[in-house]
Amino acid sequence: MGGAMRRLLALAVLATSSAALAQGTPKPLFGSDAPIRVSIQGPVNSIARKAARSVEPEAATLSMTMPAESHPIRLSARGLSRRTGGICDFPPLRVEFAQPPAATSLFQGQRRLKLVTHCKSSAGHQQHVLMEYSAYRLLNQLTPLSHKVRLATVDYAEPSGKVSISRWGFFIEDLDDLARRNGLSEARVGDRISASQLDPAHAARTALFMYMVGNLDWSMRAGPQGEGCCHNSRLLSGGAALVPVAYDFDYSGLVDAPYAVPPEQVRVRNVRQRKYMGYCRHNNAVVAAAAEFRARRPALEAVYSQVPGLSEGTRRKALSYLGSFFGDIASDAAVRANLLKDCMGG
Repeated sequence: MGGAMRRLLALAVLATSSAALAQGTPKPLFGSDAPIRVSIQGPVNSIARKAARSVEPEAATLSMTMPAESHPIRLSARGLSRRTGGICDFPPLRVEFAQPPAATSLFQGQRRLKLVTHCKSSAGHQQHVLMEYSAYRLLNQLTPLSHKVRLATVDYAEPSGKVSISRWGFFIEDLDDLARRNGLSEARVGDRISASQLDPAHAARTALFMYMVGNLDWSMRAGPQGEGCCHNSRLLSGGAALVPVAYDFDYSGLVDAPYAVPPEQVRVRNVRQRKYMGYCRHNNAVVAAAAEFRARRPALEAVYSQVPGLSEGTRRKALSYLGSFFGDIASDAAVRANLLKDCMGG
């Protein structure tokens, strides 16, 4: 079979996979990209101060004025590096609803939500939050097998009601909800799998996306010992092969957070330097995926006209970084020369 025919077949697999999975609708919170404004009232400063040593939930309230609704919640710090590494003043948060939200609520159907927050209060860190949000939006443009996100201005208030700070943040769709709307379920696997167990089209798209955003802090095959697979990605099942779903992009070159450093085992100068981390067995699917990315370039670049709050400098920097990626994948030959020569076995 010739190379052109292989590319056509691989493209057909990608298209068929996407069409088959584009089913179901997200729950109301993730049914729109319009930013919302919420208030979280509770012992927020106390949770932030003790985040490095405690993830114990505290009673709090989440409310909105448009539409008007209020929910008792349990609020806790979450995460690892940003919570325990001494690099942030404010941790990522977990919101657990103490009671099921009403059917008329924007939060209908939600039980536990991850809230991505600012690391520090400065304007620069606001830009990093918005850039991580943009990474999820980029992946949404490429596949329904990605976490929906909802941007929010969050007013953090103490129990007295006094607002201590207002900052950008965003909620992340729960993995079970992502799986359900795609007709899949979370896979139950051990700490490590073989690359042969992965769906080639989706594994190729994930590896290429991670290269695009300059993310080196991930694996779709292995996780920390005893914690299950995988690292900054999860696996879904429902067919003959496992489907990877990526998340957590704050260590990527696209976001370029000041605390982000490359993993020790990856030899690059800094997180802005890309390195391809896909598997050689998926090379034909990567060439096909690159053609898909090239076709979606206008939609991907348009994300940066849709994210409120981005400074013009941040917007230009993001588009320039995407531009260098599209230079790397400008043709099938360029993909092979710039990426696939570094593919991994497994």
